Amino acid sequence: MTKTAFTFPGQGSQAIGMGLELAKAYPQAKAVFDEVDEALHQNLSTLMFEGSEDELRLTENAQPALLAVSMAVVRVLEAKGISVAKNASFVAGHSLGEYSALCAAGTFTLSDTARLLKTRGQAMQQAVPVGEGAMAAILGLTLEDVLEVAKQAGQGGVCDVANDNAPGQVVISGNVNAIERAIILAKAKGAKRALLLPVSAPFHCSLMCSAAEKMEEVLALVNMNNPVVPIISNVLAAPISDANEIRRRLVEQVTGKVRWSESISWLTGEGEVTDLLELGAGKVLSGLARRINRDAKAISIGTFEQIEEFVSK
Repeated sequence: MTKTAFTFPGQGSQAIGMGLELAKAYPQAKAVFDEVDEALHQNLSTLMFEGSEDELRLTENAQPALLAVSMAVVRVLEAKGISVAKNASFVAGHSLGEYSALCAAGTFTLSDTARLLKTRGQAMQQAVPVGEGAMAAILGLTLEDVLEVAKQAGQGGVCDVANDNAPGQVVISGNVNAIERAIILAKAKGAKRALLLPVSAPFHCSLMCSAAEKMEEVLALVNMNNPVVPIISNVLAAPISDANEIRRRLVEQVTGKVRWSESISWLTGEGEVTDLLELGAGKVLSGLARRINRDAKAISIGTFEQIEEFVSK
């Protein structure tokens, strides 16, 4: 028997033009983009469809924009009879994708999720002055090796593991000097590649404490339902279903490590999931899933073509 998990991409999957063909082809998708624009009092859809790459990459824009594309796909699939409640055993999302997953599973309304992500993006951006923080991808070392490198590179600064994405793909985050030291150490340790990432802030590290406090404040005020299926928490790599616990874990997630490799391992192992559907922009998560578990059947559904092909099966 097949068991399915719906997964939702994080920052880095954004691109100008994303969602445009969905808005033209499906009224349900257009309604999502309109609702997000209205919730934010911002013409975000125009920026997504035809704006500047640099402006879209800004965290406060990229986060709600990626949510909008994911939810457009969700609403179109729902109109075609495929829904989280009916077809998924679990949901999961990478970093901001956790909010998309919770929106799809009914924990937050779409408007509330868009506003939460706008605030989250602004708070993360403001937590560290531009130029003081950095992130780097370390390829070809084990998580244990990278943890050791991060510890050595810290030297009074911050150098934390931010994302454990897949075997041999770990992202570190912290003060720019510490991250630069870590790149040198990682290469000396045998990393295939160690490179700075084009991000505007050092996410998922202890420098994000003020952003975590801000999210604790805003999450306390928003209405939350238990999700219709369990969500695999980024910080636990395990399923949770209680709205109060989800609220706590979302606060922890701002400074905590995204345990994506373990999350997919749990889903395809203990969770007995056979099919992973990545809903939204790009195909980053499908690629990672195949690296984490070669037997995983992972597909991306984010374009008109992909939706039509999937529903015709």
